[in-house]
Amino acid sequence: MKNILLVDDDREVSQSLANLFDPEKFTFEFLEDGAEVSQFLSGKEDIDLVMLDVNLPTLSGLDVLKQIKQIDNDLPVIMISGFVSTENAIEAMREGAYEYLTKPFQIEKLIDTVNKACGFHSHLRPPQVPVSDPGKTEGLDEIIGKSPEIVEIAKLIGQVAKTDAAVLIFGESGTGKELVARAIHRNSKRKNNAFLSVNCAALTETLLESELFGHEKGAFTGAYYKRIGKFEQADSGTLFLDEIGDMSMLTQSKLLRVLQEKQFERVGGNETINVDVRIIAATNKSLVQCMKDGSFRVDLFYRLKVVSIYIPPLRDRRSDIPLLVDYFLNKFSNQLSVPYKQPSKKALQSLSRYHWPGNVRELENNVHTAMVMSKNEALQPEDFPSLAEESPRVELDLSELQEDYFETFKKIVDPIMPKLISNSPGQIYHFLNSALERAIISSCLRHFDGNQVKTSETLGISRNTLRDRIAKYSIY
Repeated sequence: MKNILLVDDDREVSQSLANLFDPEKFTFEFLEDGAEVSQFLSGKEDIDLVMLDVNLPTLSGLDVLKQIKQIDNDLPVIMISGFVSTENAIEAMREGAYEYLTKPFQIEKLIDTVNKACGFHSHLRPPQVPVSDPGKTEGLDEIIGKSPEIVEIAKLIGQVAKTDAAVLIFGESGTGKELVARAIHRNSKRKNNAFLSVNCAALTETLLESELFGHEKGAFTGAYYKRIGKFEQADSGTLFLDEIGDMSMLTQSKLLRVLQEKQFERVGGNETINVDVRIIAATNKSLVQCMKDGSFRVDLFYRLKVVSIYIPPLRDRRSDIPLLVDYFLNKFSNQLSVPYKQPSKKALQSLSRYHWPGNVRELENNVHTAMVMSKNEALQPEDFPSLAEESPRVELDLSELQEDYFETFKKIVDPIMPKLISNSPGQIYHFLNSALERAIISSCLRHFDGNQVKTSETLGISRNTLRDRIAKYSIY
């Protein structure tokens, strides 16, 4: 029998939650004020789990969580919130919460989480890593969204920020990989030290090596002075390596040595320099495919991928678009010293339907342009460049589908062929075939909620082929 303490200022909500669980497996005790929790737990030793609402009278749920961890660091705590806040999710997980759930609950997930938390506490719960003076969470207002995907990312940030583990962030260009890296740094014990970023795709092999490790005077033609590299500058802090998949094999081997031994030499130098730097890397490529192609080291991949975070494209979390639009409108209104302009209902609908190949970065650019150029009182679809340039959407009549789908695909290809010929000569065949294959597999996987067995059977391909394509196209 597991004993659960449920802390919520609404007793009816607490009772309804308790009624979801098997009375032969669980008993519940209730409190309505966070200020009562510390004294209650100090006199109890039989509590197996605390379910704690974020919004409580007198003392917030996050403050109560900190008190609970001081009393019993191993006691699992499930945080409950009535509204989505990435800041609260990050702070809750950073402070040691077992899980952060938002209302309305998925009943099966809630019950499964409680069962795991109780069993975890009894047998498998690992010790928590202490956080030295975590302070107030800062700079998280740029991680905007309330979609389940964003909430999960916020929770991961809170968990991984407590440690010095290397993190590998996956996602398309423009999804906000550096924002996530900065959020991890700001919530870590290194937050008062440097956060530096290097774009590995923007520099040649020689320049990147010098940028990372520095060089001695005379190390190569043009080296007129000694240069301190990013590793030395970021000592005791965090180094963010963006587009790590574009790093040359030689530089990869030198990076691997730093990760393994925490030391290196400047280019052209003999002095061994010791550093303590946390590495966060990011890529928009499939590193699994790069390893198959022989362009990325397997040992480096597993050094970097202690923890991985996938940021979905904006088109897969459309519920976040209105929030992002409002955030960028406020941002540029302040920066440009111009009045805030409300987007029309039609504009918001069009923005939410658009596929955003450039992701959040493209959306931000569109809002910026609209704020500068629009002469309308309320922003209209034509004020946003991507919407104004968008080709008419092809509507498919399913009743007209032929068995070979020729006419269907012809309707899609015909309008875009002139632009393809102009922009991608010599690559059109490969581009369209790859895009279609990726779309088919992604759509079928989504239909079956990620079930690879059903997907491979439905598509008529082997599971090995399916796994290969998932890796090749970075389908998550």
